Amino acid sequence: MGAPVASMQGFGFFQISGEPYEIGYRLGEIARPVFADYMAQSAAWQAVRRWRGAPFVQTLRDAARAHFPALLAELDGMAAGLGWAAEDVFLWNCRGELIHNAPDGCTTLAAIEGDTRFIAHNEDGDPFLRERCAVLDVRPNGRPGFVSFYYPGSLPGHTFAASRAGLAQAINNLRIRTPIAGVPRMILARAVLDAHSLDEALQILRGAPSASGFHHTLGCAGDARLFSVEASARRCSVQPAEKLSGHANHMIHPGCEAEPQIVTESSRDRQSRVNALLPALAGAGPLPAAALLDVLRDRAPSGLPIYRDDPHDPDDENTLATALFEISSTGVSMKAYRQGQCAFDTFIVRAASEVRAATPAATTRN
Repeated sequence: MGAPVASMQGFGFFQISGEPYEIGYRLGEIARPVFADYMAQSAAWQAVRRWRGAPFVQTLRDAARAHFPALLAELDGMAAGLGWAAEDVFLWNCRGELIHNAPDGCTTLAAIEGDTRFIAHNEDGDPFLRERCAVLDVRPNGRPGFVSFYYPGSLPGHTFAASRAGLAQAINNLRIRTPIAGVPRMILARAVLDAHSLDEALQILRGAPSASGFHHTLGCAGDARLFSVEASARRCSVQPAEKLSGHANHMIHPGCEAEPQIVTESSRDRQSRVNALLPALAGAGPLPAAALLDVLRDRAPSGLPIYRDDPHDPDDENTLATALFEISSTGVSMKAYRQGQCAFDTFIVRAASEVRAATPAATTRN
């Protein structure tokens, strides 16, 4: 993997390795300088902590232990590194299940141009985290390892990341009204980064019961496919990404109307604006990567914008970073931008042994 570009825009860079608890402990240490202040100002945490001791939380922890015990150990290690109670750190990593309208936004674009697949992504979150996030190079023992954007105190994987198996993943929040007993979505998103192939990643999302929901945009080096996955509490809809497509923070795949969700004004406006901008790119000849970044920087002549920097954003979210992945046969180029400037740039070489043959498919699990 190439060396990261030194950041002048607030992305710290950390390398972590070891067993799950050790990795988690280091994640906690990295987050400790800002975490208490982050939680103190967070309205989401004020709502989430009311769930302390609730039986539903125990069902979530039981499901996490049953399906992904190593990742539960990672979370417990994070709590120790933070100096916080394991119960509270687990609660925080279940915020999507507990308050349904968690303040994690995002807009993702997917594109195919020749032999290259692109994923471009705005990471929208709590404005307090501006200049307080990091990029991690995580190397778990016995797993491919990955590079991920990191919110202090949250399992890596629920933002944007690429692994040494060649997987690239970008996550969008879905606001599911009726969560169920199952694996917390942030643990599922982290589990995908341990997959050895695109098919294995899809198997994780189809096979494990999700307690709420995320939208995953997934691609893999050496695999021609690109997928849009709405993995929710009641369905896992897997659709091939079109030549040029986009997704905000609500389900749009056919059949989604059967599952109650919250569609915020911002999510509706961003989806509408993406749908309006992309056709012009599709008809403009070969697609330059810069055109995708331009869409993600769009401020819209009316309505709520794709690029979010309003301190009074109605969802309490601002764009913290913009990611651009270029997925080729040999690996994944990963760039992260802060206020229009590239703050991180690396190429993650795919381990040849990680690629497995696959055939195109589009399925929905009901």
